[in-house]
Amino acid sequence: MGNKLDTFFRYLFDYGNYKTVLLGLRNTLVIAVCGLLIGIVIGSFIAALKVGGTRNKVVHAFAYVGDAYTGLFRGTPIIVQLIIFHFIIFRGSGINTLLEAVIVFGLNSGAYVAEIMRGGILSVDIGQLEAGRTLGLSYTTTMLKVVIPQAVKNVIPTLGNELIALTKDTSVAGYVATMDLNAAFTAIAGATYDYLVPYLFLALVYLILVVLITVLIRFVERRMRKSERRN
Repeated sequence: MGNKLDTFFRYLFDYGNYKTVLLGLRNTLVIAVCGLLIGIVIGSFIAALKVGGTRNKVVHAFAYVGDAYTGLFRGTPIIVQLIIFHFIIFRGSGINTLLEAVIVFGLNSGAYVAEIMRGGILSVDIGQLEAGRTLGLSYTTTMLKVVIPQAVKNVIPTLGNELIALTKDTSVAGYVATMDLNAAFTAIAGATYDYLVPYLFLALVYLILVVLITVLIRFVERRMRKSERRN
C-alpha cells in the first residue's frame, strides 16, 4: 500500500497532474452549481404553470407540456441524456463540452426541481396569492415576487439534497469528454496502473464536497430562521 501511495503522490505532484484534478474539481462544481441554478429557473416556471393550470385554459395547456418535460427527463438516465445531446443535438455545433454538461444537467435538474417547487408553492398560504391579486398584481407578478421567494425558503433543504445529487451525478460527465473529478482520477489510475488509491481518493473528495454542501445548507437555514424571527 505504501508503494502505491508513493506512486500516486509522485504522479500527482512531481509531474504536475494535480492541475488536472483541480480542473476536474472546478468543472464538477461548475456543472453542479450552474445546473441547479438553471434547474431552479426552469422548475419554478413549470411549477407555477402546474399550480396555476386550473385558473387559465392556456396555462393549463402549457402545464401539459411541463408534465411531458418532467416525465422525459425524470424517466431517462442522465448519462443517456448526455450522450443524446452530445452526439445528436449538439453534434457539429462546436459547443464546449463543459457547457454541454451544464445545459444537460440544468435541464435534468429542472425536471426534479419542478416537483420540489410545486410542493413549496403549495406550502405557501393561499392568502398570500389572494392578497397580491387584491392589490392589483397580476398572477405572474404575484407568483414571482410574493409566492416563489417564500416557496424557495421552504424547500432549501430539498434543494440542498438536489445539489448533492447533482454533484455526485457529474461523475458521468466524462462520457462526453468533460474533465470532471471522475475523469481526472481515472486518468491517473490508467497512467499508474493502480485503481485502488486513485478511486479511494476520488471517493474521499466527493465525501468532503457532500459534507461541505450539507454544512453550507444548514448555515443558510439557520440564517434564514434568524431573519424570520427578527421580522
